Amino acid sequence: MDIRIPSLLLALSLAASSALAEAPPVRTVAAVDLARYAGKWYEIAAFPMFFQRQCVGDTTAEYALRPDGDISVRNRCRTEDGFDEATARAWAVDGSGNARLKVQFFWPFRADYWVIGLDPEYRWAVVGNPGRKYLWILSRTPQLPAALLENALASAREQGYDLAPLRFTKQEAAPTSTN
Repeated sequence: MDIRIPSLLLALSLAASSALAEAPPVRTVAAVDLARYAGKWYEIAAFPMFFQRQCVGDTTAEYALRPDGDISVRNRCRTEDGFDEATARAWAVDGSGNARLKVQFFWPFRADYWVIGLDPEYRWAVVGNPGRKYLWILSRTPQLPAALLENALASAREQGYDLAPLRFTKQEAAPTSTN
């Protein structure tokens, strides 16, 4: 066996772990006005996720303030066979300015939902998690103008996200209701 191969693998492994160790922690925006954030968002792009594997397009997320102070979440997408929908409950993490949410689709599992980029006019949002495993680019409209998309992508890049796995979502005829 050539001794250079294990040495090369070790060097690459150390370089990769060093690069990861140097990445600064993910930061959220300073504050999110949940009343302005509520409503319908269109998924413009996202990292491929196992739980979205059946989605082929027209992916949306709707947020609504609940009387108890929490947030209702409804995610919807078009599949080969129609539409798929999932509902959840979310709540703001204390002291986060509402920029860090916990989302629970089913008990006992909770996920971090961090708003890491947000247009001042709430036209787009970038949502991720502290481990940089998840990323969504959201828009109030089915398509995001190029300049606004670049602003959203730049906010993810500035947070140390590798955008290579990012996949753009087909938005054709996102329905407004499931009734």
